[in-house]
Amino acid sequence: MTLQQDSLVDTLRTRLAGPLPGREAQYKMAGLRRIQELGPNPVPPPNARIACVLNLLHRQGNAWHTVLIQRTTNPRDRHSGQVSFPGGSWDDRDGELSNVALREAEEEVGVPQQYVEIIGRLTELYIPVSNFLVHPFVGVLHGPANFHPQPGEVETILTPALSIFRSPDRRKVSDVRVGEEGLVLKNVPYFDVDGHMVWGATAMIISEFQELLR
Repeated sequence: MTLQQDSLVDTLRTRLAGPLPGREAQYKMAGLRRIQELGPNPVPPPNARIACVLNLLHRQGNAWHTVLIQRTTNPRDRHSGQVSFPGGSWDDRDGELSNVALREAEEEVGVPQQYVEIIGRLTELYIPVSNFLVHPFVGVLHGPANFHPQPGEVETILTPALSIFRSPDRRKVSDVRVGEEGLVLKNVPYFDVDGHMVWGATAMIISEFQELLR
């Protein structure tokens, strides 16, 4: 069976083209502080920067997986050391927003852009702490899953199976210390991916994506 013929991919194409689960699904993995900051109908400020990330689906054996990265420690990065999807900021030279997701996946995990098919996008999400409006794209890898971390930017590449995000045992809550000032966020929901905390915007994007798979 080719990837194009796979029932999961066909189902996702259809569901991504229709009404999305949206913020209600995202907020299932948002902490109280994030919900209070965003509110039910958040309006990003005019100076919000645009960013794009890629939820890259690929087969390993008989199971579907995604790709996450742990960022290197960088005091200038508000998301230093955190786990996220490959992605980065948009500028005028990028043109289509999906080009950003493809470019960053190639740079950060070594996947050639021509091997990735974009099959849709999820609900955009505003991140107050870094003033980014994030556009999440969903792509399918039509090539070998040979991933290589970008030196100096990516500490570790994780390739969890999609099925683990459906397990109640993987959904946990913890306090999180962020930033140089040591701000402590209380009772933050997160996914446990082999001991790595996947929380914040990334967990919220995964939460909406999981609703599509139900």
